[in-house]
Amino acid sequence: MSKTVRAVVALSLVAFIAACAKKEEPVYVTEPVPAEPVYTGKYK
Repeated sequence: MSKTVRAVVALSLVAFIAACAKKEEPVYVTEPVPAEPVYTGKYK
């Protein structure tokens, strides 16, 4: 085989393997939302 054909076959193989690879699930971090400060009327 010529070098060009080998290069095309190699790139096609890499692209095929990358497309079929298992994709990882995104990890979502849920942090509790802090409560808003309550106005106490200290500085009237």
